[in-house]
Amino acid sequence: MPSTSSPSKELHPLVDALADRIRECRSAMPELAPLAVDPALEAITATLDGEALFIRNELNQCRGLRKLHLETARLGLGLQILHCVFFPDPRFDLPVFGADIVASPAGISAAIVDLSPVGSDLPASVRQPLEAITLPPFEQVRELPAWGTIFSPFVRFIRPVNSTEEGWFVDLVGQYLDVLRQAVETTEPDSSDNPSTINRHQGQLSYCLQQKRNDKTRRVLEKAFTVEWADRYIEELLFDNPPTL
Repeated sequence: MPSTSSPSKELHPLVDALADRIRECRSAMPELAPLAVDPALEAITATLDGEALFIRNELNQCRGLRKLHLETARLGLGLQILHCVFFPDPRFDLPVFGADIVASPAGISAAIVDLSPVGSDLPASVRQPLEAITLPPFEQVRELPAWGTIFSPFVRFIRPVNSTEEGWFVDLVGQYLDVLRQAVETTEPDSSDNPSTINRHQGQLSYCLQQKRNDKTRRVLEKAFTVEWADRYIEELLFDNPPTL
């Protein structure tokens, strides 16, 4: 069984910098409050291929967003991952925020950020400010995975080639979170039985289903823990379905 512990090694500078920026932006969200998490899922250690695996989870909620989840993970002195998803309350016409980093001693292999629609399109309160953002000239733009149909036209999936591009990415994530915060502050909720709410609820279910098709995450968790534990972690923590309306 996994155990709880504290990290003993520092994370990659980009993972640290992005986690700090996300926490800074998170703190500005209206009506921010802690979200209860099982202590067994908050700080986790295990062994994978003879190396220590450490996972830390931070969960909050705020006006308009049912769950703000930030996960950092480290395997030995090699693989490091930052995974962040902010899930909206379906009553609010808001997107899903997502950002991920995969790092190793060889550098950053993947960095992605998006505000993903849970309806047919992004709301104007999000789309218009995203259109106004000047995108950094990243050298290496990566192809989206096959299940990446959930993303918006504004998704940025790149491999930063140096510390300058890493800084650009952190700033870009901050801009996306600023767009989301402003939308959270100004969007009024619909009723639970409003057809738009029901459609957004279905859209978020679809988003979670597509994310669960990322078999890489499941394989790592199954190997480090058990199949049952991996299923629980993915279904209850990473991509839990929105509550029934």
